[in-house]
Amino acid sequence: MRKSLMRMTLRQMQVFRAVCESRSYSRAAEEMALTQPAVSLQIRQLEELVGQPLFEYIGKKLYQTDAADALLRASNDIFQRLEVLDMQLSDLKGSLQGQLRLAVESSAKYITPHLFAAFQAQHPDVSLHLTVVNRAQVIKRLSDNRDDLVIMSLVPQDMALEFLPFLNNPIVAVAPPDHPLCSAAKLSLKDLEPWPLLVREPGSGTRKACEEHFQQKRAHFPHTLEFASLEGSREGVLAGLGLALLPRHAVSREIRSGLLRELPVEELPLYRSWCLVHARGKRLSPVAQAFVGFIREERALISQLAERFSPNPSPT
Repeated sequence: MRKSLMRMTLRQMQVFRAVCESRSYSRAAEEMALTQPAVSLQIRQLEELVGQPLFEYIGKKLYQTDAADALLRASNDIFQRLEVLDMQLSDLKGSLQGQLRLAVESSAKYITPHLFAAFQAQHPDVSLHLTVVNRAQVIKRLSDNRDDLVIMSLVPQDMALEFLPFLNNPIVAVAPPDHPLCSAAKLSLKDLEPWPLLVREPGSGTRKACEEHFQQKRAHFPHTLEFASLEGSREGVLAGLGLALLPRHAVSREIRSGLLRELPVEELPLYRSWCLVHARGKRLSPVAQAFVGFIREERALISQLAERFSPNPSPT
């Protein structure tokens, strides 16, 4: 090993990771409570130790070099090992402590806080870092080993992944209560075709699931409006812009209150399972292992939590 690499400090790597994350020296300085010259100095010293430039400007944008990509992977490994060490030391004291880094598809963000709250009730010294992204970004984060675990549906088959299905994600058709289709007792997807359909952005898991379902059922929607979030799609339906196929968990409150109506479409709900996923062979931290165990063993509790998002919850 190069002796120069042994002189790298954890502080330098923290600053480097902040620059990679923010793609900006000034934003990294703000995040680290440093001046911009101090950040520049740390990066310059790190480049001297590595022997290669780590960043380059093209136009006004900051880009990582190949050397930076390699260093980022190594630094992520180092900090993950330190987090695991911290958890293991806490475990030796008889308590589970640490942070769970969880990335979830946007359709899972409604129930995930409830899942973690139930988990934290058993392990009060565990904290959460939650990242909400679309399916394409989840897959990228899995490839980059950014998180302890992810929650997603439609787990890709061409990646070496371990996954644990744990809860259905029903996708339903919704409309504003004054829409003409709301008076129908029974509908098919074909009946929805003449109306504008609000869809998610490319890369969304909900959009991918719906497109595959439409293809199987030979349904075609020529008039679409694209929204980059579940909330945008939901508000678009509330505004009367069209119909949408959305996870029932995302619209349960609106359906209960009468602001939206779930349409009685024969080919729906479309069921996809939420899965807890990590790379095959990944060394899970004690906190991540405990969360996997919680998801595997507490199925009855998880079903009770999901019932809160039903349009017609069972009386307790």
